[in-house]
Amino acid sequence: MAMHALSAGELLEVWEGGLTQVPAVRALSLLAAACPEASLDDLAALSIGQRDARLLEMRAGLFGPELAAVVICPGCHERLELTFSTAEMTSRSRPEAGTEISLSIAGFDITLRPPNSQDVIGLAGEAGQAEAPSLLLQQCLLSVEREGAPVDSAQLPSEVVEAVTQRVVEADPLADIQMAIICPFCARGWHAAFDVVSFFWSEIEAWAWRILSDVHTLASAYGWWERDILALSPTRRQFYLDMVGA
Repeated sequence: MAMHALSAGELLEVWEGGLTQVPAVRALSLLAAACPEASLDDLAALSIGQRDARLLEMRAGLFGPELAAVVICPGCHERLELTFSTAEMTSRSRPEAGTEISLSIAGFDITLRPPNSQDVIGLAGEAGQAEAPSLLLQQCLLSVEREGAPVDSAQLPSEVVEAVTQRVVEADPLADIQMAIICPFCARGWHAAFDVVSFFWSEIEAWAWRILSDVHTLASAYGWWERDILALSPTRRQFYLDMVGA
């Protein structure tokens, strides 16, 4: 699934459309813009890890491979600045593309698939935060049997559900990125979840406000059209901004 680099105008269009979208739809909108030859159904069928691997690749192309984030230590409450790279994220085991997951545990034979964006979109607004993981897993179960007979998935013991969930994480590791962090001030260690979609979108939003401010400044100074300003390279755009004292 080849991706092309988005122009400033294309990225602005995706950002504007995404203002009213839920995160999973925003992710698909970004990929649809970068992968015009792929159908929306194909993109929605990608597992969460497969989708996010492509978003990380797209992010590296737009903003570079280095990422910066801020976290608060839960022990001493110091503000920690983290830097890491998209390569560190994607160096994890690659998602098992299109693979059904089968396992036998505690007498249950279970087949399921990793969750995808369509599953997440279908749950939007349908459940509270506590119920969402359970309902998501229900959507991904393909069969549950015990001694050859079908079993209602609601009858699965909690330890079986936990084992199934762990197997899904192993099959699609980029769907649940946990960053290992050690505080340099108090030596407290913990894991922090890294949400690719929300992180990437926050960067796009900050970029959009900056570029719109640049357009306003240059349009006011020179009377240029937005499309002409967006067509300028970042270097030339900054040159003109410097000339008008922005």
